[in-house]
Amino acid sequence: MRPVVRGTRPVDEEGNDIQFAEYQQARGELIRRMGQYCSYCEMKLDSALSVEHKRPIKPPGAATDDLERKFDWNNFLLACVNCNSTKGNTEVQLGDYLWPDSENTFRSFRYSEGGLIDPALEIELDLRLKAQNTIELTGLHKQPLNNPTASDRRWRNRREAWDIAQRSRQNLAQCNTSLMKDQIIDTAEAKGYWSVWMTVFEDNPDMRRRLICAFPGTCPDCFDSDGNPVARLGGQC
Repeated sequence: MRPVVRGTRPVDEEGNDIQFAEYQQARGELIRRMGQYCSYCEMKLDSALSVEHKRPIKPPGAATDDLERKFDWNNFLLACVNCNSTKGNTEVQLGDYLWPDSENTFRSFRYSEGGLIDPALEIELDLRLKAQNTIELTGLHKQPLNNPTASDRRWRNRREAWDIAQRSRQNLAQCNTSLMKDQIIDTAEAKGYWSVWMTVFEDNPDMRRRLICAFPGTCPDCFDSDGNPVARLGGQC
């Protein structure tokens, strides 16, 4: 899961915090800062990408919306229909999950052939539990193998991205030029699934650096000079 920089609340020309009449009005600024990608599954979308609340604005049992959560800039991310609807109004304790705006989430998830996503094996037990909670909360483990017409195509799209990234890696091995690298980055940006590409090119520091720079809002402080993930210090950045 790509670690992102949402940044501080946007301000107007006079330096005052912008107050959104509707939380959906934050969508354009969030996209400008973090790109047109779901914060969870990393699919690239345009009109179907929505403002998502980490903590639900109307948790189970609530009679009305929680206005503080509803308009809290730090509660905003971006999500596709499937991640958003799967997460739904589930009440969450933020510390029980991993969030791409406050942790280096790339360290805690393992992407593998076949479009699979699991908690990383080399991380601490508490992080593995939080990673598993996050996967289940957003439904990233779903594999609708027996329903080819299912609307939830996140796993299939992730598997397709893996196959494309593998072919791109093979092409680069045959033709290691700047033009080929640029074409691969263009393909990755258009397809999405940044973590898949980072995993496939894990032994290529140059391509990893290019991927970190190419996707808007990727947190640069979460990686060393070779593109290897490091602990994210100080929470949000």
